[in-house]
Amino acid sequence: MTARFVPAARSEALPEPQRPNGRGAVSNASGRFERQQREPFDDGWGEADPKPPKLKTTLIKDTSRSIISTNDSPDLSFDKSINPYRGCEHGCIYCYARPSHAFWGYSAGLDFESVLFFKPGAAAQLEKSFRKPGYQPEPIMIGANTDPYQPVERRLRITRSLLELCLKFKHPVNVITKSASIMRDVDLLAELAELGLAKAAVSITTLDRKLCRAMEPRAATPERRFDAVRALSEAGIPVTVMMAPIIPGLTDPEIEPLLERSAKAGAENAHYVLLRLPLEVRDLFVEWLEAERPAAARKIMSLIRQTRSGQDYDSTFHKRGVGEGPIAALIAQRFRAGLIRYGLTAPRRKLRVDLFERPMAEGRQMSLF
Repeated sequence: MTARFVPAARSEALPEPQRPNGRGAVSNASGRFERQQREPFDDGWGEADPKPPKLKTTLIKDTSRSIISTNDSPDLSFDKSINPYRGCEHGCIYCYARPSHAFWGYSAGLDFESVLFFKPGAAAQLEKSFRKPGYQPEPIMIGANTDPYQPVERRLRITRSLLELCLKFKHPVNVITKSASIMRDVDLLAELAELGLAKAAVSITTLDRKLCRAMEPRAATPERRFDAVRALSEAGIPVTVMMAPIIPGLTDPEIEPLLERSAKAGAENAHYVLLRLPLEVRDLFVEWLEAERPAAARKIMSLIRQTRSGQDYDSTFHKRGVGEGPIAALIAQRFRAGLIRYGLTAPRRKLRVDLFERPMAEGRQMSLF
């Protein structure tokens, strides 16, 4: 097996012997901003490695000076967010954040799962923002783009440092994850929640352990995520279950049983997002489908297109998350009915902003005036 350079175009899946174990993507085409694309091909010598290569995770320090990202999207419930990590080791094949890796010259495929940017000074940067005289507190979402509880969080503890700072300043915070590791920070979240300053969301896409392993290879199992919902709820932390994404023809049959399990675990409410396939995600998802569900791939893609007016994806605000057409309407109807049936109808909690305070910085004296 060797490699060649070709003009950027749709990639091809890596030959099976070349696919790393435990990863989501089956290809690693160069980013869309690169002038050439590098891909493996069979040169006829028959010397492909008999075992998949080991793909190690690489960590790169993120030296950006800003910590809080803002958005003006009309279909998001927040406008401020923090992402402690760029790229995500969970490797979810459908992740809408994958295309962002191209901005740094990396692939949305395997690079997204194995080349991670992290912010070692995240808490210090956030404290500087909080101490600016004109700063106005608003709820901050941690993990809006990539998961704040990836495996490396156990060692780096960046997300925990941000929660500690929010508690110190009494700043409102939301956290979303598909990792059971959020349970390590229940102590901080519970203190914040007692003051009306925190809530959490756990993303659970399927009850099928085998499908989960293939689709979200390094994320927690469904059972462990329900454990996290239960632990958060028992600690008094308002928790929402996100069925994100729902994939027509693949995971939509699980809407009702997943909502039932969510209610039993203690979730207050639940929301969903229909599968989104922007930019490179489309090709990566199709490659994965053809590798993991070859007999159903065409049917699933047909159903997806029926929720997007015949296209693979529509990025229009208010449509991108729910789709349109009869199939999208049926999914929405079933989800609403499930919420009512299982009592997941608690209104969205509004976090407090009036408790925000700026503690005296260490080493500084109080002013006489």
